[in-house]
Formats: sequence, C-alpha cells, structure tokens
Amino acid sequence: MKKIAFLVAFVSVLSACENKKNTMPIEGTWQLITGTLIDKKDTTVTQYTKDKKFIKIINNNHFAFLSHDLNKGKDSASASFGAGGGKYTLSDSTYTEHLEYCNDRVWENNDFSFTITIQNDTLTQKGIEKVAGTGIERLNIERYVRLAN
Repeated sequence: MKKIAFLVAFVSVLSACENKKNTMPIEGTWQLITGTLIDKKDTTVTQYTKDKKFIKIINNNHFAFLSHDLNKGKDSASASFGAGGGKYTLSDSTYTEHLEYCNDRVWENNDFSFTITIQNDTLTQKGIEKVAGTGIERLNIERYVRLAN
C-alpha cells in the first residue's frame, strides 16, 4: 500500500514539474500584426494588416506559418506567398523553432530561438535569425494577436 501511495505521489510531482515547464498558452492560431527586422543599421517595419496577411499555427509540438498578399497576386510587385513549418520546443519563455519545411529552401534545417511574452491575446517573439552561409543575421521582432477558435 505504501508503494502505491509513493508511486501516485511521485507521478503527481513529475506531472506538475512537466506541466510547469510549458505554462505559456502558446497553442493556437496567431495572426501577425507587425514584424520588425533590424539588420545591422537598417530597420524595416512591416504592417501585416494592409497588403499582407500572415498566420502562425502552433499545436503541442509543431508550428506552421502561411503568408500571402491581399491583392490575390494581381500585382506582380506585391504578389507573394510564403509557408514553412517544423517542430518547436518551449522552455519557460524560450521558444525555439526547427524549420524543417520552407518555400525559401535556404532557411530549412535551421534553428531559431526567440524570447516570447504573452499578454492577454498578444504574443511577442524576439530573437536573432541567422542562416549560415547566406549573410543573414538579423534581429526579428514579431507581434501576433490570437485568433478566436
């Protein structure tokens, strides 16, 4: 009987520790509102509410993102589509994506770590994106809003 009580207590403590590791409510569908890229001395801020739309879908261990222009590709200068995804880990406020799939193939098989904060329905992620051999090394700050189910 003592062994069963000990086992139940041990499993309860283990479960509590495991759940505490990922207490941020990150799972869901998020719409990107603004993206800020700081590359050396250049800063580019993109509003994703006018000419573009970008969503990120996060489940318990995978993420995917989809982006496209809102002009339905009719203007060749602004026509765009982007997609990617892979696995992620979350430990406290460190969110790390392992990009397995991407329409821009040089980004594939890279890890990108971000510090995230969630306040009400807003997720902010901030981190360095570096892709070896491409010259890409920049600070990326993205602000998302949670979409209703």
